[in-house]
Amino acid sequence: RSGTMRLLLIEDDDILGEGLRDFLSADGHSVDWCRTLREVSGYHGEPYDALLVDWQLPDGSGLDWLRGRRINRDATPALMLTARDLLSDRIRGLDSGADDYLVKPFAPEELLARLRAVCRRSAGSAAGRLSFGEVDIDLAGRSAWRAGQRVALTAREWAVLEALVLRAGRIVPKDDVERLVVGFDSELASNAIEVHIFGLRRKLGREIIETVRGLGYRVGKPT
Repeated sequence: RSGTMRLLLIEDDDILGEGLRDFLSADGHSVDWCRTLREVSGYHGEPYDALLVDWQLPDGSGLDWLRGRRINRDATPALMLTARDLLSDRIRGLDSGADDYLVKPFAPEELLARLRAVCRRSAGSAAGRLSFGEVDIDLAGRSAWRAGQRVALTAREWAVLEALVLRAGRIVPKDDVERLVVGFDSELASNAIEVHIFGLRRKLGREIIETVRGLGYRVGKPT
């Protein structure tokens, strides 16, 4: 099972969209489901771990929308969902910025496996194992080691660490960390993230997470 992800699903088919939302939610993920590109605009700027994008939507092309995101240097992992099964369509989808391509109909279990794979690749490790100095992190196994010794993390500490590690090298605003950790509708105490960051630094070393004053937090690139 993967770590908790916040996902944007863009799919106009009610049956497929509802089925994917329920399946992914049952696996512990937070899913924002939009049926049109107009609906998507309401989530502009929200942080997502991955995008699930239907090619043909009632008010435009999901592929063109994704291409626009890539032009604006948005590197969020994206899976294209489509009934188009020609080789030329697959090539066009991948060349336009999709990280993977699923032809309908597909098993939701396969979608979840592909989702885990593209998120691992975006973190810089196809194996899901990353090193940050003396700290090793196994995303797939949800485990951390310091100087070769396994470190016990609470569920929330792991969620904060994973949210930052999946965006290694990038500054992640505190509000984004909160949303990624608890989902859009949940609430945390105002200092909860700082408490978890303190716990992670105590267990993994102060240098693992940098505070960028006024902006947020950052984990460096894997070594």
